[in-house]
Amino acid sequence: MSKISLTALGLDREESGDDVAVPFTLDRLGCRGRAVRLSDAFHQIVTAHDYPAPVARVLGEAVLLTALMGSSLKFEGRFILQSQTDGAVNMIVVDLDAPDGLRGYARFDADAIENAIKAKQTDTASLLGKGSLAMTVDQGPNTERYQGIVEITGAGFETAAHRYFGQSEQILTAVRLAVAEHSIKGEATPRWRAGGMMVQFLPRTGGQPVADLPGGDDPEIEERPINDPDNWLEAKSLFLTLSDAELVDPELSAERLLFRLFNEKGVRVFEPLALVARCSCSADRTEAMLMANFSEEEREAMAVEGEIEVKCEFCSAAYYFNPNQFLSD
Repeated sequence: MSKISLTALGLDREESGDDVAVPFTLDRLGCRGRAVRLSDAFHQIVTAHDYPAPVARVLGEAVLLTALMGSSLKFEGRFILQSQTDGAVNMIVVDLDAPDGLRGYARFDADAIENAIKAKQTDTASLLGKGSLAMTVDQGPNTERYQGIVEITGAGFETAAHRYFGQSEQILTAVRLAVAEHSIKGEATPRWRAGGMMVQFLPRTGGQPVADLPGGDDPEIEERPINDPDNWLEAKSLFLTLSDAELVDPELSAERLLFRLFNEKGVRVFEPLALVARCSCSADRTEAMLMANFSEEEREAMAVEGEIEVKCEFCSAAYYFNPNQFLSD
């Protein structure tokens, strides 16, 4: 990353790196949003399984969307994203265990993926097909879950997110998601990276920023009313200049990218929120699941050479149990 620090331009902290969500506001345009950059966290999630590259890219978009939406939770709980479709990638589950833990997996038809690669139809929309996307907020025990469901109609996660916010939340929203492999000098294989950004028109929402990037403070600029629809059109037109290359560029911090996009109108950034790959599975939880959901006969049938193996679908961790340990005295 460039040694020229944005602190010289008004940012009162160091630029953030990877595996972060950076909230921001565009006060003059009545907008707020988040920028997410994932490196090690996403690479760890995707390499827990031997995914073909097209599947990894689709999963990456789902992880990004989960991070963009789930990192805004103000309480302990989980944000869960799940797609069920008729395409080659027929199910994806990603969750964010607030405030920072990401995990995810994809289920796919290997033959269909191979055919899609041969036909050069490996974009997200083609691989997902049609179905539904559910987004759930789980605040924990003794609370009611909130869930929104939208159709996936031959388009990708960006379009599904726009439809969700338009229908369920009635908030003007723009989302961009990008996933790529990045080659590092001296390393034999490339590493996965992902970057995304979301901006929403919320003119009545405010906050106390912890840092400012310059711009938008020219007294000669004529102010529009904060709820003027033209503010959203301007913010969206700037947002749509984003490229995939910018979103995944390891040399371009979230703050620097936001400054590049919005410096003419002024952008405020908040402290970055760290994101990590973390699975909530454990030996104790797996043991409790086997005890609660299966009979003695079913556990005996599951055993191979006297041992039950349970593999986590998210992180591929394997747990082993003797069926006799579940017998009561």
